[in-house]
Amino acid sequence: MSLVHTESKFARSVRDVPRKALPVIDVGKARLGDTAAIEEVAGQWRDVWESLGFLCIVNHGLEAALIDGMHDAAKQFHDLPLATKMQVKVTHDQKGYVPARGGLTTHSKFHDSKKLNTVECLVLATDYPAGHPEVIAGKKFYGPCPWLPEDVVPGFKATAQNYMARITALGKSMLPVWARSLELEADFFTPFFENSYTYFRVAKYGPKNDLDDGELGSNAHCDTGFNTYLPPAKEEGIQILDSDGETWFWPDLPDGAVMVNMGYFFERWTNNRFRATPHRVVPPTENDRYSFACFVNPGFDTPGDVLPTCTGPGNPPRYEPMTYWEYFDWYMKRSYTHYGKIKVSGDNNVTA
Repeated sequence: MSLVHTESKFARSVRDVPRKALPVIDVGKARLGDTAAIEEVAGQWRDVWESLGFLCIVNHGLEAALIDGMHDAAKQFHDLPLATKMQVKVTHDQKGYVPARGGLTTHSKFHDSKKLNTVECLVLATDYPAGHPEVIAGKKFYGPCPWLPEDVVPGFKATAQNYMARITALGKSMLPVWARSLELEADFFTPFFENSYTYFRVAKYGPKNDLDDGELGSNAHCDTGFNTYLPPAKEEGIQILDSDGETWFWPDLPDGAVMVNMGYFFERWTNNRFRATPHRVVPPTENDRYSFACFVNPGFDTPGDVLPTCTGPGNPPRYEPMTYWEYFDWYMKRSYTHYGKIKVSGDNNVTA
């Protein structure tokens, strides 16, 4: 794809980066429970997570119509007037609409800019039953998703919920591969996902040819939890930090492949054995870019003690135990302005 260069030195610096093919792994048999395939894929899996920390999968079972339908639904929502979208403004449960320049991962070790991200997004997540003890108690992150009425966005809720369910099922089907890649029993992670938490970010990146210094769609960051599934957007934008820790690149992957990466909580769980890889999004130059990353995570009460195969003599645990809820809360407070921990000036710069 030809990218338009601008007069901005910063814009040129982030757009003029190399291209690199992502590792491609066929998960067709493994996700269906074939034991031999699980072992074969686990070895390939391990090699990637101990190095680059980003790959793409094929034969994943997600048909093109599912992905195209979610793209159309994302556009349908984001085409609404701002006032309408603000009717489902993000809540303290981290569910709802986040307008443009509503966040910046201030804890990122890979980005020192104070410019808020240009992305806007609708955040959806697992809706727990009304009788769940934490729902009754009003605990943060357990509240329901806010939805616009059906006549405002016909079919959107059903499309989004179906997409989330399909990605969640795919993520759970890959748990034996994750376990065997860490020399654990194939069912090791299953109990932690009985009350799993799926976080779904339906994002729009508006076009911007010129960029102020440090201005990005999403600044360099690693994800929060266990693992992420992301189909390529129709407009290019995502860039990945190579294993050298210095080189950003545009990823190349086959048609129909889906990108997979892991988050900080899982990196902690593996005692840094597996890599949560930094990535960022550069705003498109001409057309709106719609992206829908779906994060499949364990239950909030997962303790996150360092895994037994990731510690030993000469390799003590690097982290104190921290539940996924505790880590998610820490991360979100340092990523979104609506929690009041990020101070912003009138020019959309973070001041503290």
